[in-house]
Amino acid sequence: MTEKRLRAAFTNQHKAFIGFVTAGDPTFEKSVAAILALAAGGADVIEVGVPFSDPVADGPVIQDADLRAFATGITTTKVFELVGEVRKKSDVSLVLLVYLNNIFKYGYDRFFSKCKQVGIDGVIIPDLPMEERSEVLPFTLKYQCALIPLVAPTSGDRIPQIVQETTGFVYVVSSMGVTGVRSQLDSNLEDMITAIRKSTDAPIAVGFGIHTPEQAAKIAAIADGVIVGSAIVKIIAENTAVTIEKITGYTRQMGAAIHKGDREKNL
Repeated sequence: MTEKRLRAAFTNQHKAFIGFVTAGDPTFEKSVAAILALAAGGADVIEVGVPFSDPVADGPVIQDADLRAFATGITTTKVFELVGEVRKKSDVSLVLLVYLNNIFKYGYDRFFSKCKQVGIDGVIIPDLPMEERSEVLPFTLKYQCALIPLVAPTSGDRIPQIVQETTGFVYVVSSMGVTGVRSQLDSNLEDMITAIRKSTDAPIAVGFGIHTPEQAAKIAAIADGVIVGSAIVKIIAENTAVTIEKITGYTRQMGAAIHKGDREKNL
């Protein structure tokens, strides 16, 4: 089961670094190179964003990345081709961040069958309400693709229902609003994580706004993984001769901070 590879990225001794890229940004080939650069830098899981015309959970940085990808002719089919190219060189755990309409248009069975074929371990669907999860769940189970739930600061009493039967990890949204770097994260983050742990033993990763080593270390002290998106996409947007080196260097820097935070927790 490919989702087992996703769970293996989280262990008691090792907190996971999860990096995000938009598929096809700025080109198909450079997007493949960016994913491989994250893997070379030590990323444990890589989110590959499927570009969408109305990405309601994403801020300007990722919206611009979607537009750059669309300009090169990216499609859902080409995203799968891109993953296939990555799989020729890396066995790193990959998950898709994809909006529901893309899956619906592609066809549920066809989409998740393709996920299994190319080696996608899980999917994050930001606009899939908990109440409509049953529309997708049979296909994720059929093709052993983890359906990764999102818990937000407003989830409250719904947390037990949101995280039940999680097979991958729980994605905790650190702050209200859309993606993008932030100087401050939600002050109730630790309470949220405590509430989640009462309802599931699945690993917990925190995203939205994290971009500095200091933030990463603080998150790693209370969670099982740290998710970084916009900061990486900003590096990709520079599109210079040293972009790949910068991605790998940034990944190593953030990974070192995450592991430092983990060590401090256990002192």
